[in-house]
Amino acid sequence: MSCTHNLEARYIGGSYLDLAIYLQYFVYVFTSLFIIVSPIEATMVFVSLTQDASPAERDRICVRTTLVAFSIAMVFALAGDMILRFFGITVDSLRVAGGILLFLVAIDMLRAKPHKKVTQAEIEDATTREDISIFPLAIPLLTGPGTITTVIVHMGASNTLPEKMIVLLAICLTFGATYAILKSAEHIHDILGVTGIMVFTRILGLILGAIAVDFVSVGAWNIYISMASGA
Repeated sequence: MSCTHNLEARYIGGSYLDLAIYLQYFVYVFTSLFIIVSPIEATMVFVSLTQDASPAERDRICVRTTLVAFSIAMVFALAGDMILRFFGITVDSLRVAGGILLFLVAIDMLRAKPHKKVTQAEIEDATTREDISIFPLAIPLLTGPGTITTVIVHMGASNTLPEKMIVLLAICLTFGATYAILKSAEHIHDILGVTGIMVFTRILGLILGAIAVDFVSVGAWNIYISMASGA
């Protein structure tokens, strides 16, 4: 039984599920967000685009990139329900679509395709820009369609205030970790190297694939239940 199923059956004996279930939910949300943001893999692009920058300039880019990516994720987290209602989309429909998208990303991670979030043309274009912190680093490298979809699905699936707070906390910690990783990008790149980062990416891709399957299965089941009950 998935963590999502546990939360949907939140009442046992008239009381809320205990702290262990909320901790499990936090780990589930944080893991999915951290993997789809993929800050370790992002260090390769970050190092490549900032190799000629001074240490002070690199720190400034790191701070701005993380803040912009975090702000975009928070906007979609807080406005996600309104966006879904505006387009008449259910959370479960987005969950299925998002699960498919995450599965495609997971396949690329398993095949260790570097820079897949950012095309070669975008990287070449970035070299002519004065400020690369917003594009392509914050968007689409850190906060792309996969991240936005994951954030909206998690917030939409959270039915209580504690659950929504857990999602927001997971977003904050994900980008806090992202800032720390990008700030140490050169050291990580030197220690792990391209091969080490690709091995780590493959492991995370396997976990992301499992999360993607969970998204699709839960969403499809809920859609089936909704259609069956309305028949």
